[in-house]
Amino acid sequence: MAEPAGSGGPAAKGGRAGQLERSGLRPGWTTGACATAAATAAYTALLGGGFPDPVTITLPKGQRPSFALAVEEHGADRAMAGVVKDAGDDPDVTHGALVRATVRHAEPGAGVVFRAGPGVGTVTRPGLPLEVGEPAINPVPRRMLGDHLAEVAAAYGGTGDVDVEISVDGGAEIARSTWNPRLGILGGLSILGTTGVVVPYSCSAWIDSIRRGVDVARAAGRTHVAACTGATSEKVAAAEYGLPEDALLDMGDFAGAVLKYLRRHPVARLTIAGGFAKLSKLAAGHLDLHSARSRVDTGHLAGLARAGGATDRLAEEVAGANTALQAVQLCGAAGVPLGDLVARAARGAALGVLREAPVAVDVICIDRAGTVVGRAAPARARPDGGGA
Repeated sequence: MAEPAGSGGPAAKGGRAGQLERSGLRPGWTTGACATAAATAAYTALLGGGFPDPVTITLPKGQRPSFALAVEEHGADRAMAGVVKDAGDDPDVTHGALVRATVRHAEPGAGVVFRAGPGVGTVTRPGLPLEVGEPAINPVPRRMLGDHLAEVAAAYGGTGDVDVEISVDGGAEIARSTWNPRLGILGGLSILGTTGVVVPYSCSAWIDSIRRGVDVARAAGRTHVAACTGATSEKVAAAEYGLPEDALLDMGDFAGAVLKYLRRHPVARLTIAGGFAKLSKLAAGHLDLHSARSRVDTGHLAGLARAGGATDRLAEEVAGANTALQAVQLCGAAGVPLGDLVARAARGAALGVLREAPVAVDVICIDRAGTVVGRAAPARARPDGGGA
């Protein structure tokens, strides 16, 4: 008889989907997915198709969730629809927020013009994946919105030239509980999401799912696993090494949980893959990478840059950088390999936790677009506790 999923036996699933199933937690939807659903409904109504309710969208990985409309309005030259965000079992500050999209016709040839409505922030400092002055609607949600609006235009005879204003009721107040003000995103929230899905993180449940993920990989005879901070880094690691799903661990923010469990239940090789900012925290010795419990230490990055050949002036610029992304861009322009330096330091921190466990560690740092910005080759801990 097959063992139940989650037991670590043959029927247990690996990878992100298996971990979520074992955690028992309900996933939710990102603000980017909610904005896309609202805009799709509003543009459909503007072109005469009425408000679809519920409205169905396609997420980057092919899921097709449906969203009920909470509000809808149709004027002479605009249409507005709103969706209440459901973050599932994740303790997300935006859970229950009303995300609205107001769509108007734009000038011919304008394409999709994004605007920040009430409760959505505006970028005021460099170092983010958006230009200064742009509404804080991140690149993946912009692509999702553009794709769905193009589909609506094709279905209802529109031009696709639209002005899209995204707003969040109470977003300016909610944003005070986020890092947005510190990052120079002023006036409200960011519209976020790389997959459209909010993966819930109850610490105890997710840590247990990581452990079961390691068990599944070991039971399947995997000698190489990749611990990834999110969907983009998981995709990079899988493509880089051809790893099957059951060798992929959704580490999230819990680097310590992965390393401590592998110390007791080793595999021959561990790849740690993640965003540069998160792995810079591991490089500085943090094992919990969540923004509420650790932050990017630009002073530490400046020290790494100086050790890698940065001038005093460049090191000062790195120390004063607004974001980790800005720090790596500054160093890249000067020929200082800060990405590699962070990857090596992160590898050293990981080996320090693994101690004498027979696990070789390599590290891949990526930017938000999934481009590799730093690497550290596989190494094992030395008898003196350092990295090889």
